[in-house]
Amino acid sequence: MDDRCRLYLITPPVLPPGFEDHLAAALDAGDVACLQLRLKDAPRDDVRRAVQRLMPIAQKRDVAFLLNDDAHLAAELGCDGAHLGQSDGDHAGARMLLNGKILGITCHASRHLAMNAGEMGADYVAFGAFFPTSTKETQHVAETGLLEWWSELMEIPSVAIGGITAANCAPLVRAGADFLAVVGAVWNHPEGAAAGVRRMNQAISEALDGR
Repeated sequence: MDDRCRLYLITPPVLPPGFEDHLAAALDAGDVACLQLRLKDAPRDDVRRAVQRLMPIAQKRDVAFLLNDDAHLAAELGCDGAHLGQSDGDHAGARMLLNGKILGITCHASRHLAMNAGEMGADYVAFGAFFPTSTKETQHVAETGLLEWWSELMEIPSVAIGGITAANCAPLVRAGADFLAVVGAVWNHPEGAAAGVRRMNQAISEALDGR
């Protein structure tokens, strides 16, 4: 497993017009490990069309393309994997369905849920929220000690999520997060998404350098 913490990019809650160009610019700007398409409550046909539009952009750049919530649609459309919350269906069934593909599981701030996900065969566990976020209602607050415990105990990568920015990510990187999941830090960057990706990668490097 790569020791370097990497960027895990999640799409905006609503895709703006011309989003394909914004996405291509963001992915060309610096290291991004994967892209998660997250369109909560969107009709399945809309999600299907978004996958067909955006997945080629990510895969052309060797960025893994994950679909939020729907393992069946991810498998059907040839996504690189899926990310499932605790209430998103049968995790064990999704693991079998996505054989050879990536399966990530939301574990909130729970060691128990993370251990269960690991035993079930998840490829990564997601912890959070670490900071306040406007993307979704925060019901679980995680501490950096959770990342430290997991990284010392388990080989399965961890993803930190929730209100993460270039300004606040250093403790998460130093605590052992393998990936930082971001939305607003990239898409809402005042200089554009490409600048957001560059700034996040810079912040990760500075945190690893101990500055």
